[in-house]
Amino acid sequence: MSATNYLAYDYPLLSAFWTMLWFFLWILWFILLFRVIVDVFRDDDMGGWAKAGWLVFVVVVPFLGVLVYVIARGKGMGKREIAQARAQQEAFDSYVRETAKGGAPTSSVDELAKLSEIRARGDITEDEYRRAKELVLSGAGPAQRPGSTPTTSGQ
Repeated sequence: MSATNYLAYDYPLLSAFWTMLWFFLWILWFILLFRVIVDVFRDDDMGGWAKAGWLVFVVVVPFLGVLVYVIARGKGMGKREIAQARAQQEAFDSYVRETAKGGAPTSSVDELAKLSEIRARGDITEDEYRRAKELVLSGAGPAQRPGSTPTTSGQ
């Protein structure tokens, strides 16, 4: 049996460190490669031929292509990344605001029920109730009138 067995002490600590460092740099380079490719497609200022040229350059000569792209267009790459992150945050914030509002408009039956509750508590007079009821039944309820807010039961 001439096969050599490698034991843990045959692989020194410094070699393990260098192996982990090269593995980390290799993964980091792949991440950078994919970010460059995504940025090429994201850039609206670049034409189709320029995008094709950058992609061919990055695919044919990957290390040099990524390095040149980051040097030549890195500043714009960061700006596009920030703009996209802001747009996503604004879209999320508006979605949360719309969802928190309740989104769905109230029906005329709901508005009449709220008006009845308000009248029963004595917050509005019979005349005010009658006028509001006419507005709801005519289709120009508080939710449809410009410049007014819908009536809620807590007010």
